[in-house]
Amino acid sequence: MMEEAPDFNIQPVLENEKVELLPLKSDDFDELYQVASDPLIWEQHPNKNRWQLEVFKTFFEGAMQSKGAFKVVEKVSGKTAGCTRIYDYSREKDQALIGYTFYGREFWGTGLNLSAKRLLLDYLFQFVSKIHFHIGAENTRSQVAIGRLGAKKVGEVEVAYYGEPIKLNFIYEIRKLDGMI
Repeated sequence: MMEEAPDFNIQPVLENEKVELLPLKSDDFDELYQVASDPLIWEQHPNKNRWQLEVFKTFFEGAMQSKGAFKVVEKVSGKTAGCTRIYDYSREKDQALIGYTFYGREFWGTGLNLSAKRLLLDYLFQFVSKIHFHIGAENTRSQVAIGRLGAKKVGEVEVAYYGEPIKLNFIYEIRKLDGMI
């Protein structure tokens, strides 16, 4: 008997030994802004002023409205590490996107991002065969990180993030059949 795929939920609770991805709630704002208020996090990002309170409020509002955003928590310390999001899920196109991701600098180079992305990919590959990522054209740090997962650049697109100006982004893709590193 063939096992049926579970119903798609854009905001499940996901966890492994390193990280928890928890549905973002409005009362997570202060904790997340403490992480996001570091200008160095955003220096390569297309929207470099997201560390400013008013700009971050717009980002957070977009995250809440997406209904696919997660607070990323490092399991060992219990600290809020950052935020990520599933968006533009399409059964018809057989794809979804992961993005709007940022982490506090103390979590850079720790494997936390890789662990969180693997959780999201494992979950999404139950429903779609390809995952896309929009990464700022100047954001070499994120381009290198997504390349470590086996993603390939497949295009370029101008993206208007919620309440923010249009910026050039590269489109990266991972296909279910390609497997992950």
